[in-house]
Amino acid sequence: MTRFFGKTTGKVDDKGRIVFPAVYRDAMARGGESDMTLIIKKNVQGTCLNLFTLEEWVRRSDKILDGLDTELNSEHAAFWSTYNDGVYTIVPDGKLGRLNIPSELLEQVGITKEVEFAGVGYKIEIWAREKRAAGILPADVFQATAARLSEKK
Repeated sequence: MTRFFGKTTGKVDDKGRIVFPAVYRDAMARGGESDMTLIIKKNVQGTCLNLFTLEEWVRRSDKILDGLDTELNSEHAAFWSTYNDGVYTIVPDGKLGRLNIPSELLEQVGITKEVEFAGVGYKIEIWAREKRAAGILPADVFQATAARLSEKK
């Protein structure tokens, strides 16, 4: 199972490609991922992109789908269709490991030139570099949230 940690930066080239950081390619190899197929989609709750290994995407989307009846419940069917709208399969190119991210996704999250990759365990978040700070809780809110969540155990 692949886990991603750390953060790094990158640049979008003129063709909308971004070099997939070697630290994450290495994590995939260590995690036993022989297939470099990745799934990318806009984050449901934020203004970044989520990048998953194919195996992790299947695991997580199956978990969501298990709670839905998309054949008989129209609300569930509409949710599932919307959830999967804008999901793309991408494979880093063989030369430099560049990711060819669809322009519609880059536009949706405001990525134009510089990006920040953030490994958050099971996925990688890709942010417009200037927007990344907005996705991190201030220290006092993080500490209060950590204390509150630990009470539930």
